Amino acid sequence: MLGNYKRIHFIGIGGTGMSGIARIARELGYDVSGSDLKPSEVINRLKKLGATVFLGHNAENVKGADLVVVSSAIPQDNPEYLQALKEKIPIIHRADVLSLLMAGKKGIAVTGAHGKTTTTSMISLVLEKSGLEPTVVIGGELNDIGGNATLGKGEYLVAEADESDGSFLKLKPYIAVVTNIENDHMDYYKDMDTMKEAYKTFVNGIKKDGFALLGTDNENVRDILESLDVTYFTYGIDYPADYMPKNIRINGASSTFEVHYRKEPLVELELNVPGMHNIYNATAAVAVAHRLGLKMEDVAKALKVFRGAKRRFQLMGEVNGIKVIDDYAHHPTEIKATLKAAKLQNPRRIYAIFQPHRYTRTKILAEEFGLAFDDADEVVVTNIYSAGERPIEGVSSLLIVDALKDRGKKVTYIHDKDEIPDFIIQKVSPGDYVLTIGAGDIYQVAYEIVKKLKTKDVRPG
Repeated sequence: MLGNYKRIHFIGIGGTGMSGIARIARELGYDVSGSDLKPSEVINRLKKLGATVFLGHNAENVKGADLVVVSSAIPQDNPEYLQALKEKIPIIHRADVLSLLMAGKKGIAVTGAHGKTTTTSMISLVLEKSGLEPTVVIGGELNDIGGNATLGKGEYLVAEADESDGSFLKLKPYIAVVTNIENDHMDYYKDMDTMKEAYKTFVNGIKKDGFALLGTDNENVRDILESLDVTYFTYGIDYPADYMPKNIRINGASSTFEVHYRKEPLVELELNVPGMHNIYNATAAVAVAHRLGLKMEDVAKALKVFRGAKRRFQLMGEVNGIKVIDDYAHHPTEIKATLKAAKLQNPRRIYAIFQPHRYTRTKILAEEFGLAFDDADEVVVTNIYSAGERPIEGVSSLLIVDALKDRGKKVTYIHDKDEIPDFIIQKVSPGDYVLTIGAGDIYQVAYEIVKKLKTKDVRPG
């Protein structure tokens, strides 16, 4: 499926996109090696599967490899990259590997600014519970499969398609799902028109007998519809679409609703992950299942037991009536959805702890971040997680702090995230929610808060 290679080496094997593909390659029988800067659960799982993983990047690590796989995060001065060039070992992007895997399957590729991981996870579980045994490659940890990838025996491959670096254009899926298009990754795209053109190209590149599914609550998605020359269907909550949830009833962290196709009821669902954004994601999963002719009762059973993905509104602990929740949200739209989901559960107060992700995103979206925390009672902002980016002069978390102050929000800047747990536990009372938010390592703060709460006498506020 991946060619006549014996050993495939992944530079940055612990990354969310890379590790899933490495796992599939290993399960296909290839010798897999890789390197990363630090150990992790993901790396430990790959080792248990028989992968060889080196800590640190060293030219010696690629010796004996027949193929080297990189992501856009790997700089061209990486010693392993340079050694592969020197030894004339073929080097390909992780999206090329995903494209090769997809070529032998019916690919279902999910892309968009937000909701990719959860929507991909829901579709995967629906296909699995319908007996289709899909191969799955997700950009996050799906609780239901115990990881971010699994090799199935069926004809379908369900995967996230990464729009951030344009690499999704390498994929030619049978089904393309576009959740939304937002002002993000402008370090790559430069402007919205260029980004929209990329999405058009992606959707128009699906297989001739396939179809696209587009979330038309999003204005940018609606803008590209006229330029599509493929069969497509739409879904949404607020804007008229082919597939829509109706009769929505929210009860804390769960909800019940019907999904209608062109005003005709298809199925009634019970969903046990919170928020309107998850109702939106589930509607996409139902739409894909309906187009594939799956039994709606199987779809309903799958979504009822869907437990979410790691770092997606993940309950890290509940101590003395205080809930500590971690979420991967790192764009203003995602943060709004996460805090709205928390608000719907009627907590006493919401404390949001935010770690901005990337200097470029902070620079471009600082004002929008200032508007994203309206549902939080108090906000703590810590230092930017660079994700490998170089600092930009004049860009820091203080841009977001100032934007929040302009909004009249109660906000505290704490440079060292290790100081946040002690600050928070002096404030919280039973009934409060504490949310750690960001795509970096802010989840570590959530663990520490839970640990400290267990040793603290918390009194009603």
